[in-house]
Amino acid sequence: MSQPLATPTLPATATAPGGAAPTVRRRLAALLYEAMILFGVVFLAGYLFSTLTQQRNGLTHHDLLAGWIGLVVGVYFVWFWTHGGQTLPMKTWRLRVVTADGAPLSVARAIMRYVLAWLWFLPPLALHPMLGLRLPQTLAVAGVWFVVWAASGRFDPQRQFLHDRLAGTRVVGVIR
Repeated sequence: MSQPLATPTLPATATAPGGAAPTVRRRLAALLYEAMILFGVVFLAGYLFSTLTQQRNGLTHHDLLAGWIGLVVGVYFVWFWTHGGQTLPMKTWRLRVVTADGAPLSVARAIMRYVLAWLWFLPPLALHPMLGLRLPQTLAVAGVWFVVWAASGRFDPQRQFLHDRLAGTRVVGVIR
């Protein structure tokens, strides 16, 4: 007696065929939405820190506060990237982060991606004290750097940003 052929079923949210990369515009829109979510996460983390340390003003414990917020934001991203590959904005814009070969991210790879993603911001901000730039100059340099970094995704053959290339990850579109 022959066995019936089993028909494979796709999960509710499958990766696009061939792991098609979303447009840079779509990824930047998700990044903007992510910034709004992170505003709340950072606000709550800062409030918790200032309450627990009884911080009276922004001049005390500011280095510890910066480290704490970096840790909280890192935990936020690493947890979501390793548990389904999507944050809420990524779900909204139907994006998922996977390894270069399409597998889910390990904790180590997610941490590496988080650290390398800081290259969007740290180089121009490091120039501020090194060159003694004023705030408008720093913001102009940061804006130019942001555009250059975004262009790295536009001109990449697989439309991936440089930090994804370096981390061995990629962002793919998701079909519902």
